[in-house]
Amino acid sequence: MVLTRKQHSIVMRTVAQWQDNGVIDAATGHQLRASLTIATFDWQKTARYAFSIAIVCLVIAAGAVAADKVLAELLMRIFKAPAIGKCAFFAVAAAGLFQYGLFLRKKYPHRVYSNEAVFFLGVLTLAGAVFYLGVAVDTGSGHFSLLFLIASVLYALLGLWFPSALVWVFGLLSLSGWMGTETGYVSGYGAYFLGMNYPLRFVLFGAILAIAGIEGQNIASDKNDKTLKTRILSMSPQTKVIGLLHLFIALWIMSIFGNYGDMRQWQQVQQYELFHWSLLFGAASIAAVWYGLKKDDAVLRGFGLTFLCINLYTRYFEYFWDTIHKAAFFTVLALSFWYIGSRAEAIWNLGIRHDHTTPGDTDAKTDTTRTNC
Repeated sequence: MVLTRKQHSIVMRTVAQWQDNGVIDAATGHQLRASLTIATFDWQKTARYAFSIAIVCLVIAAGAVAADKVLAELLMRIFKAPAIGKCAFFAVAAAGLFQYGLFLRKKYPHRVYSNEAVFFLGVLTLAGAVFYLGVAVDTGSGHFSLLFLIASVLYALLGLWFPSALVWVFGLLSLSGWMGTETGYVSGYGAYFLGMNYPLRFVLFGAILAIAGIEGQNIASDKNDKTLKTRILSMSPQTKVIGLLHLFIALWIMSIFGNYGDMRQWQQVQQYELFHWSLLFGAASIAAVWYGLKKDDAVLRGFGLTFLCINLYTRYFEYFWDTIHKAAFFTVLALSFWYIGSRAEAIWNLGIRHDHTTPGDTDAKTDTTRTNC
């Protein structure tokens, strides 16, 4: 079996622990270790990065075409058709790209990144179709948030039908755009909607998505089942990530600006008056780390640790940059995390001792104690 260097190290430690605990004998351990080899080059990451760069280059090329006057005039001549005609053109192109992506997936199921790259081009093309649909039916009301809703529904349905996690993610991002623009439209594009500024709205939106994704992962489902519920549950990891991204970025902004929608009002407020938002931000980060450790969820741990550090650094620059020496501040942080690490290590060691204590050992200790008594 060919593994990456990191995977090889993990598996080798696991085999060694099995052998030390008597789960396998020395011969089996040697046989397992001999069957593992380290990949000399990570072609999987290379493929992912290459397709990502290719898509970025295509976007840049499209921008360069639009910026060039000669090419722009040529495009204008080609696209002098009415908006509904352009919408139909992009819709057909998107359908063709999605169909081609499904064909490639069926023929080459192992080429994950190239198949998803074709789906991404279909996503962009479908976005163009929705845009021109909005131009065709525009009545001057300014209610363009409906376009985000249409795009969200289309991406979600396509993402579940294929299924494709990439298309599903764009469905969630479009839903996020609809939520922001729709609440802005309903409130007359004022600073507040139901007393909430934009970041606070996205805190609630992100929390709902994150909770839905986490709960979806905890629900067991049959992967061979093709029902709508099963496919929605299969997208729970992506839903969780998008929800956490919205939640923590919005909380970070709230910790700086609070629930203020007017910059002049915010400038008249002392920063310590917004400290409760910093506490909420920190509590959410710590909760993510705790739950991630409890459930062995690397995504939650990563989000929690990353944004906990961002919170600490932000508070440092806000409150202590001019008053406390940098060395003193980071020394206090180092001691705090040292204490947390030492307590976590103690708890971990207790768990190891508990795991290594067999029922027979416990009985033996009990018998010895009784004898001594």
